[in-house]
Parts: sequence; structure tokens; C-alpha cells
Amino acid sequence: MYEERDEILIAKEIAGELRCSKAHVYRLFRGAVEGIQPLPTLPLGRKKVVRRSSFEAWKRANEENRVIVGGDSEESAVDASPKEKENA
Repeated sequence: MYEERDEILIAKEIAGELRCSKAHVYRLFRGAVEGIQPLPTLPLGRKKVVRRSSFEAWKRANEENRVIVGGDSEESAVDASPKEKENA
């Protein structure tokens, strides 16, 4: 049985889709953007790539004010808003 292959994206392609710089994509890889989950990567030596399915899931998880649209369900909705730090 043939399974559809998951497209592999490089930093330049991700930057194009997000309309940001490659440097910002590398910050997303490292988790250096406050309030945003790190972008999951597959390390290939020094190079890092991202599976299309991981990229799409990451975008959905990081949406603010998420709205349920066709194809999504209430169960898959994610609260990605930054959590306030509790004063201890």
C-alpha cells in the first residue's frame, strides 16, 4: 500500500510562507521567540528541515484567538495564548 509522502521544508520555504526572514525562522527553530512554541525540526547534520505536517500542526497550535473552521473539531482546538506568570 502506497502512503503519501510528507513534504520536507527548508528554512527559506518556511520564511516565504510565514512572510518573515530566514533568521526569524532559525529563532523559531531554537524556541527563542517568546510566547511561541518551538518549531519542530528534523536535524540533518547542521541542517534542519521541517515536515509539512509538523509545520501545519505548529501553525494551528500557535494561532491566537483560534476559531473552529471546516476540517477542525473542538477536540483539536488548542489554547496557544501565552500563559501569565504567577507571582510566587
